[in-house]
Parts: sequence; C-alpha cells; structure tokens
Amino acid sequence: MFFTRLKLLSRVFISKAFLPYLYSKYVKNNLVIIEDINQNFSIRSQKSNLSLKKKFFHLLIYYPEFAFVFFWRIKSHLFIWKILYLKNFSSKIFSSSDIQGGLVCYHPYASVINAKRIGKNFIFRNGLTIGNKNNDNTQLPTIGNNVEVGANAVIIGNIEIGNNVIIGAGSVVVKSVPSNCVVAGNPARIIKEL
Repeated sequence: MFFTRLKLLSRVFISKAFLPYLYSKYVKNNLVIIEDINQNFSIRSQKSNLSLKKKFFHLLIYYPEFAFVFFWRIKSHLFIWKILYLKNFSSKIFSSSDIQGGLVCYHPYASVINAKRIGKNFIFRNGLTIGNKNNDNTQLPTIGNNVEVGANAVIIGNIEIGNNVIIGAGSVVVKSVPSNCVVAGNPARIIKEL
C-alpha cells in the first residue's frame, strides 16, 4: 500500500514538472488548443476565474480525455513522457482530419475519426466511427460547428452535417443532415428541429 501511494505521488510530481514546458511550447500561442482548453474547462469544471495556464494544468492532470486530444493536436507520437497523462483509450483520430478548436471527448474508447473537416466545438462520446465509404478516402464526411454526437454513432460517406446538430447515441448517419436539428436512429432521421 505504501509503495503504491509513493509510486502515484512520484508520477503526479513528475507529470506536474513537465506542465510549464508543455504550456510554453505548445499552448501559449496556439489558438486552436486555447479553444480546446476553454471549451473543455467550461464543460468540465465549476471554477471559472482561473488563468489559461492553470486551466491547462488542471485539464491535463485530471482529464485523460483532454490529454488524448492535446497530444493528438501536437502530433506527439514520439513523446515517451505522454504516458504520464494518458490512459490507453484504443482510439484513433486520423492526422489528415481537419478539426477546429473546442474539441471535447468523453471516454473516447473505440472511437475512430477520419473526416474531411470538423467545425468548432465538436463533442463526442465512446464508440464513435467517422469514416469513408467503400474504403475510399475521397468519400469522407464534413461536419459543421457545434455538433454533439452520442455514444456508438456511425457517420460515413461523402455527406455534410450542418451546424448546431445533435446526433443521438447509436445512430447511423449515411445521408447529409441540415443545420439546427436532432437526428437519431438507423438510418438516422430528423426527430426534432432546434
């Protein structure tokens, strides 16, 4: 028990030691990562008056889902010390996917994202599949701003999802979706207009 606690404390101490370096090198002047931090913090925390630096430290230490997004953003494939912050989510976001700021994920286990473009403030949950049709990477979805996707949803093909859309859990989206609506089902259909 003592050695387990000591191991945990040393891990926390070491991970906190890297935070100033990560902040100054990757966060301070990166508007997309700053949008990710602000969006994640506004959703996940009750504290509101912290500096950007303190928000970043808090998210990286206590939210491995945020760390997953952060290390994808900085393309950190070779950073050995990222294991201090990450859990093994067995997820993939293709490096070719253009995702704007404000990306938030909850439990990204078994998620695969391969999209042409995803707009600002995209929120997703576990088991999400966004990808091509017939193994053709010219057939990728384009997703607008302020889109939230439930668990185990599938979005495939050369389709467009509008702005301000909610996609229900377990939905299969194979046709374009207009802005300002809620879709659900297999195949997904509009169930409510916003």
